Amino acid sequence: MKRLLKAAAAAAMLVASAGIAAAETQNVVWWDFLGGGDGVRMKALIADFNKEHPDIQIQATTLQWGVPFYTKVRTSAGVGEGPDVMTYHLSRVPIALSEGVLSPITDEDLANAGLKKEDFFPRAIEAASSDGQLYAVPFDIHAVILYYNRDLLKGTPYLDADGKLTGINNLDDFNKALQAMKDKGVEVPLSIATADVSGGTVWRAFYTLLSQQGGQLIVGNEVLPGDNEAKAVKAVKILADWRAADLIPEQTAYPASVALFSAGKAAFHFNGVWEVPTFTDLHKKGSLGDWSATVFPTLLDQPATWADSHSFAIPKEAGKETDPAKRKAVMEVIGWMEKHALRWADAGHIPAYLPVATSAEYKAMEPNAAYAPLAEHAAYDPRSTIAGVASPVYDAALNIIEPAIDGLLSPEDAVAQMKEQLQPLLN
Repeated sequence: MKRLLKAAAAAAMLVASAGIAAAETQNVVWWDFLGGGDGVRMKALIADFNKEHPDIQIQATTLQWGVPFYTKVRTSAGVGEGPDVMTYHLSRVPIALSEGVLSPITDEDLANAGLKKEDFFPRAIEAASSDGQLYAVPFDIHAVILYYNRDLLKGTPYLDADGKLTGINNLDDFNKALQAMKDKGVEVPLSIATADVSGGTVWRAFYTLLSQQGGQLIVGNEVLPGDNEAKAVKAVKILADWRAADLIPEQTAYPASVALFSAGKAAFHFNGVWEVPTFTDLHKKGSLGDWSATVFPTLLDQPATWADSHSFAIPKEAGKETDPAKRKAVMEVIGWMEKHALRWADAGHIPAYLPVATSAEYKAMEPNAAYAPLAEHAAYDPRSTIAGVASPVYDAALNIIEPAIDGLLSPEDAVAQMKEQLQPLLN
């Protein structure tokens, strides 16, 4: 009988211990918008975090990228049913602040993650902040870069002895390089998506060329004031001139622009760092020849490259009290992800966390290390409620700049229409 009582007592203690352990486990509800290779890599990171942290378990959901994701964040935060943590584009921070959906991230929060602001690229921290207050923790810097096909460039003055791109220091140099490829019989000197259904590629090209002139799309509450209008016209004209000279393809959708380069039909390709894994895999399979990538050249007055960042943010939820234990768990998740960002860099992204970005392991990654310096002159979208991913400025690129590239309206008319379309949204 005594043995039965002891066994029962022991079993009760085990059940009680299990109950305490279960009660102490923090379940962190996570939302992201990551598909393709990004999604695969993030799911692997989450799985590894969960294995290493039995006391904190990430419960992840992937939602549709773009407007649907940000709409759901806004509506769920408004009724107190949002996630504990979410991925967020830094370009969307101004919109999010106008909607009141982001919770400020304090120095204490960062300390709980084992982080501090000085651990990150300054431009990323600036984009994640407003009036000195941090609202998101940058995870990467993803930007447009210039891919190039060494096989097609062989024998030209545009490759040095190490096979690196050289001799392109301004717009005239680049135009000559493109024309040289055309004269050589290369089907597409520069592959770029001129019919991107989101307007994203054309926006990134336009904004890079505008920023390289020191131009600003929005100043205060005004679209293209002063000489910014003339700089915008010049940016559109450069793109239109390339099309008129058959240096870039006509009405080419995003997948087709990627395919032109991967098939060896394009000498150069303008796109984001996110296609690095695509070309790396194709090269390994023998489907793509010798290629590399570098910072998009400074064609105009100053170095500048369109960029954005994936970040981690915490929603500010209506009618919901902050749970200190849950928030600490969320910050531990964020800190772990930052310290393991080398695996995220495998997707082509530049880690925003400096200890990883400056590590020997990252510097050994190619072509990633070749374009990493762009982080110093990353040109984030205008800090405005009409800019950022899936915003009115993308719509303007789709509906106005894309037709101008094809010669359907002049650069001057295109810029005038942009101002006419965007200005009322700021009034």
